[in-house]
Amino acid sequence: MTPAPVTGRPRCADLADAAGDAREGTAPPADRWLLVEDPGPWERTALAGIGPDALAALSHWAADTRGRIVLIRRPGRRTAREDAPRRWFRVDARPGHEEIRTGEYRGEAELAAVPGVGGQRSNRPVTLVCAHGKHDTCCAVRGRPLAAALAAANPAETWECSHIGGCRFAPALVLLPHGFTFGGVGPAEALALVRGYERGTLDPRALRGRSSLPPVVQAAQHHARAATGATGVDDLRPVACARAGENAWRVTLAGPDCTVLLRERLVTVDRPLTCAARPSGRVRVFDALEVRR
Repeated sequence: MTPAPVTGRPRCADLADAAGDAREGTAPPADRWLLVEDPGPWERTALAGIGPDALAALSHWAADTRGRIVLIRRPGRRTAREDAPRRWFRVDARPGHEEIRTGEYRGEAELAAVPGVGGQRSNRPVTLVCAHGKHDTCCAVRGRPLAAALAAANPAETWECSHIGGCRFAPALVLLPHGFTFGGVGPAEALALVRGYERGTLDPRALRGRSSLPPVVQAAQHHARAATGATGVDDLRPVACARAGENAWRVTLAGPDCTVLLRERLVTVDRPLTCAARPSGRVRVFDALEVRR
């Protein structure tokens, strides 16, 4: 019997893969991250499930610190007791200030107080995989299997998370405290990325960028890594970033020292950039014009 043809609109990540969309310069902006355990299910706007007082307190913290709030849960279907304590992580992702503090909360009042709580310092990295299916189908289809595979190897450090942006690059993988964001990685590749990060190195091929850096600097680091072979998590520190003419940027990096000249373009594409969007969309591209050692 001949199977029925597959119908329906193609998913955004499949279309982005086919188009070869550039990942560099697309990490979600955040100097700090606040991770709040919530087993879900999550609505399309995940934070809508947080009580109003807690949401107001967390939103105030995010506005003051250029912070990003995401919900987290353990991979797999689990039933949590309503009165059970839940984890939180407050992460500083700024270069030179990398830190993770963690604690527990019960109820809305304790959650509202989390931004001002000292918490316990953690020396273990945190791995996030976006699996927010109600926000974008690709994040569920691609993210959940990746989270499950990473959790099998690193159960304590791995969490599914709510929407972080760039759904067309699913699955999205975030390594904290640095805020390095990767896209489109499979389980074996992702496990190698996590192991390398624990040793202080990066494989830059699927790297979208670092959340605390502007998109143009993220892109400059990408092109500089390709030109110099630098793989250290702290390599290529930003020194200066300035306009170099219309739609052009000059970014100076250190360790190894180099200067990257970039051209910024906005490209209109006749396809959706998320599964919920409609064509056409626009993508930002940074072309490397020169990398000077």
